[in-house]
Amino acid sequence: MTTDRNGVEKARADLAATIDAIQYKVDIPARASERFRTLRDENPMALVALAVGVAVAVGGAVWGIVAASRR
Repeated sequence: MTTDRNGVEKARADLAATIDAIQYKVDIPARASERFRTLRDENPMALVALAVGVAVAVGGAVWGIVAASRR
């Protein structure tokens, strides 16, 4: 009987680990904030470069839309 109980406990632990892995994969906002914190802590200049790149891209898109609407 003890062997069966150990097998059930192992199956429960495996199922819990699988559910945790699926939950981590699906929780995109948590993963993004974790990645942001890691980038901020390990390489703040890369974060600044990313912010500047996004600002340039958004500015270029706005400029292109305004220029196209004036034609």
